[in-house]
Amino acid sequence: MKGPLDSRQLQAFAILARTGSFTQTAREMFLTQSAVSHSMKALESDAGCRLLDRVGKKVMLTQAGEHLLKHAEIILREMQAAREGIEQLGKWGRGRLRIGATATICTALLPPVLREFKESFPQSLIQVEPGDSRELILSLERQRIDLAVMLAEAADERFETIPIFTDELMFITSPMHSWATDGVAPRSEIARQNLIVYRKSSQTFRAVDDYFRTEDIVLNTIIELGSMEAIKELVKLGLGVSIAAPWVVQRELEDGSLRAIPLGRRKLKRSWSVVHWRGRRLTLAEETFVGLCRSAVESLPRTWEQSAASEAEANGRPFNVVQPAIGT
Repeated sequence: MKGPLDSRQLQAFAILARTGSFTQTAREMFLTQSAVSHSMKALESDAGCRLLDRVGKKVMLTQAGEHLLKHAEIILREMQAAREGIEQLGKWGRGRLRIGATATICTALLPPVLREFKESFPQSLIQVEPGDSRELILSLERQRIDLAVMLAEAADERFETIPIFTDELMFITSPMHSWATDGVAPRSEIARQNLIVYRKSSQTFRAVDDYFRTEDIVLNTIIELGSMEAIKELVKLGLGVSIAAPWVVQRELEDGSLRAIPLGRRKLKRSWSVVHWRGRRLTLAEETFVGLCRSAVESLPRTWEQSAASEAEANGRPFNVVQPAIGT
């Protein structure tokens, strides 16, 4: 199988087809006439057929030449468009931001981050792909995204992790639940609760399951849903409890429709990072995105103390930084 045709030869061929003159073609390409003639002979040799006919001083295309010209014009236009696109990427505010993020990050963190990012890079193309941590790793492998906002624990040594924030997982209950009234989740009642989770296959659920197995508690009744908003509504109705970080339910904690209760004496924390291929240098736009993520999480409650303080402030109550005792 022969290789691709030479782009310089195609360019000379297209100009020659337009001008019908070796002299004019040589002038436009800043070459000698003999150089153009040699180039056309090489192109015909590569194509395996005659492409040009000389009629007096005029050069005309053969049928094969007419066929090649149609493709040559398309190829040259595409090459020019590629060059112009590359040049545009080098200009301030141009380029793209291809990111992946978990569903909760997409909902709670990305909107304000992307709003500020767009102000700095108004002409940048933004692409967001949602998924859990394992799905985002797959998207990085297939080069569908360049950055992933996900749990650092899911990334292997092929990837570099840029820490963004750490949060604490807690029980999320209805304000009418006995745990919310007492401010404690009795150990003896945990296994009997309906636990409503987002995905049992997720990195978070595996961490939760390991946490309670270490405490010799088996989570028996598990309801799995594909929407965090649906989970919140079921918890509000008292149909079960969920496990999430306070920032995921910040609005509900502040309006009093949900409560956050510590899992136990031992805290279960997660580390969130921006993940990318190790050794890959971030663009200015990507570095800006990372910085905006770090700034945005400062306003999010991530621990029991922060969630209790946020709830107290929203309800005009003083907050005493003393964590309630955990039931046995």
